[in-house]
Amino acid sequence: MSWQRLASWILKKRLILLSLLGILTCIMAYFAAHVQLSYDFIKSIPLNNPKYKQYLAFKKTFGEDGNLMVIGYQTNHFFDSSFFHDYQQLVQRIQQVPYVEDVLSIPTALNLKKDDSLHRLQATLIFPSGSLSQRELDSLKNVFLSLPFYNGLLYNPETHSYLMAVHINKDILNTSGRTRIIDTIEQLADRFGQQHHITCYLSGIPYIRTVITNKLSRELRIFLISSVVLTALILLLFFRSLAAVWMSMTVVLIGVIWSLATIVLLGYKLTILTGLIPPLIVVIGIPNCVYFLNKYHSEYARHQNKVRALVRMVQRMGIVTLFTNLTAAIGFGVFFFTRSAVLKEFGIVAGINILWLFVISLVFLPAILSYLPAPKEKQVDYLDNPLLNWILKRLEILVFHYRPVVYAGTVLVLVFAIVGITRLTSVGYILDDVPHRDRLYTDLKFFERNFKGVMPLEILINTHHPNGVISLDLMNRIDAFSRYIARQPDFARPMSYVEGIKFARQAYYGGDSLSYAIPNQFDLVFLAPYLQFRPSASAGGNGFEKLLHAFVDSSKQTARLSINMKDVGTRRLPVLLQALQKKADSLFPASHYTLTYTGTSVVFLEGSRYIINGLTDSILLAFVLILGCMFYLFRSWKVVFISLVPNMIPLAFTAGVMGWVGVPLKPSTVLVFSVALGIAIDVTIRFLVNFKQEMQLVHYQMSEAVKRTIHDTGISIVYTGLILFAGFMIFSFSAFGGTQALGLLTSLTLILAMISNLTILPAMLLWLEKSLKRKARRHQLWPAVDEEKDLSLEELGLTELNHDTQPSSTEKQPRVKN
Repeated sequence: MSWQRLASWILKKRLILLSLLGILTCIMAYFAAHVQLSYDFIKSIPLNNPKYKQYLAFKKTFGEDGNLMVIGYQTNHFFDSSFFHDYQQLVQRIQQVPYVEDVLSIPTALNLKKDDSLHRLQATLIFPSGSLSQRELDSLKNVFLSLPFYNGLLYNPETHSYLMAVHINKDILNTSGRTRIIDTIEQLADRFGQQHHITCYLSGIPYIRTVITNKLSRELRIFLISSVVLTALILLLFFRSLAAVWMSMTVVLIGVIWSLATIVLLGYKLTILTGLIPPLIVVIGIPNCVYFLNKYHSEYARHQNKVRALVRMVQRMGIVTLFTNLTAAIGFGVFFFTRSAVLKEFGIVAGINILWLFVISLVFLPAILSYLPAPKEKQVDYLDNPLLNWILKRLEILVFHYRPVVYAGTVLVLVFAIVGITRLTSVGYILDDVPHRDRLYTDLKFFERNFKGVMPLEILINTHHPNGVISLDLMNRIDAFSRYIARQPDFARPMSYVEGIKFARQAYYGGDSLSYAIPNQFDLVFLAPYLQFRPSASAGGNGFEKLLHAFVDSSKQTARLSINMKDVGTRRLPVLLQALQKKADSLFPASHYTLTYTGTSVVFLEGSRYIINGLTDSILLAFVLILGCMFYLFRSWKVVFISLVPNMIPLAFTAGVMGWVGVPLKPSTVLVFSVALGIAIDVTIRFLVNFKQEMQLVHYQMSEAVKRTIHDTGISIVYTGLILFAGFMIFSFSAFGGTQALGLLTSLTLILAMISNLTILPAMLLWLEKSLKRKARRHQLWPAVDEEKDLSLEELGLTELNHDTQPSSTEKQPRVKN
């Protein structure tokens, strides 16, 4: 079916199509209303990834490592009776919060005492509940400080810092209910800090996840509303028509509803990435409307026939809009072919809905415009904007008379970009995108300064033999490894069953702190009856025995070292793990032991690597697919080459700017290049298709065709460029660095792409003038978008519609634009 026939069919069936679109949108709105926010922490790693499998195996054996929230205070008055009593009450209140499973703190700290009658160690609270006098508290304080087990774990004596660890049920952490739990704990902790005029510090994976997710959720709603309002104002400024505004806004709002419904229908939830799709739909959908409306107004200004203007709008802009949406969909859709689940979801939802935008705008705009009155003079005044015409005239002069300046400027930009690209680095942090003044960041740094961090790292030591962990030789090896790790500035003292054994030896020898050490052969003879492991923690026993069971599997074959560490970033973590492995190789021969490094920190590192590699691969794939689209459109490798140059230069320039100003490559910044490539190429397609149409109108006079294309297409290119620039700039107001980078860098790339497509592209067309002219005359250039023969309204069966929609003779008509 030709584009003219398609336009005729849309206009004839307009009522049916609008009704069908309305019904489908209502159905989609029902599904969109059920969209949910994702609370999964990690979805960036493929399920079959070895490190992800190791992490799942670890969680199955030892439980969740990312369910610990920490609360910290710094004070010289911790053991003052009034302060300590209030701190005890704070602990009790937090223990009563639903889904809080345990609170490890100084008031709940246990001491071990030898019970000779039962030949076992009894665990008792050091600080009994209830009011304690200052004298009693001082005495118990000395007992507590004599236990090296808690030094660095619950307090730092050098900085007078104190830590409380809150274990939260792992199931609630993957639901929206976690917000209420975290908020309650935060309020209790902050209220205590205010009561005693000290700062409360909060951190830990549950707290970080919850705060970031909630902030993103609020931001996405704000961005969606802001993008709608901003684009509506820009459209009103350009078109000076409320009808143009509400039509365009209706198109993109339908697109937003369909995108949210797609997320639900595919069984997905809103993630950090898929949450960006609704505002992106607004920003990307508006250019469709601008292209269609601009062509409709320019055609009507020429011949004052509304139906003919609508037919030519679809005829001339249909294939252009189809391919601009297709290339944009490719730019996003290629993420589906990565191995990262979060990128796959983003790619498939964005790709599908960008194509739906084309269908929605193709059906909705002609149908609605056919019911509305013909444009008035003030509604097409923007076609003859003096300021814009002056700018386009200057660009024309630059292209025709100063081409060497254009080429020299391009070379300078490339040199700047290449040098900047050599300075690029790739690094990511768990709190990478959080501003340094934000509480999340400042509180994390408090724990890093005083407790060497809170990010979980787990090391599993497999002895390959049941009861292998009971070996005294292994205990000494683990102790030596733990002491080595504790000396590193980025790792806290590891917790393991060995620390429990040392604690038990201290208790056996009457609590002497000098006895906190690995038992020797002589000690074991007497200690053995006191160190019997129960089959499992559920089989009974005191809290300390449960603590020991948390670090040894049920067969006593595998031991666990649990380490808190700093947020060192993706560049340093592999180096640090390599250093640990080197030390481990000297202590744990590979013939007897297998060490596995896992935990949230390792999974995050692997996830960041997958996302960055996936984004890089997707850019290359998008580049190849867009090359194919361009070749199909223009059937000339020369044209394909000159179409890519003005788009590669802005991308290279943006990468150079990142290198010069120190913006690292990370998931949020790599995303810019694929998004910008898919959108920026739209401008090139629009320019070249219009250039081809002008070539036929001026009988292949290349210079005249370029000049007319700059002026005719330049209007819509500038308008859409400004809309895209403003739309993406909204993201720069985010509280998160990654979203800010997406907004700023994409806006920079798109505005540079607009400039390069109005300067470098026409300059290169003139450079290839002789070659393109010969091929065009042989009808070998752009056969895929050749103009079809204009059919009369009678041939299209639109005579009656034309009669119904023609304006009365008394209505003032817009002037014809020459």
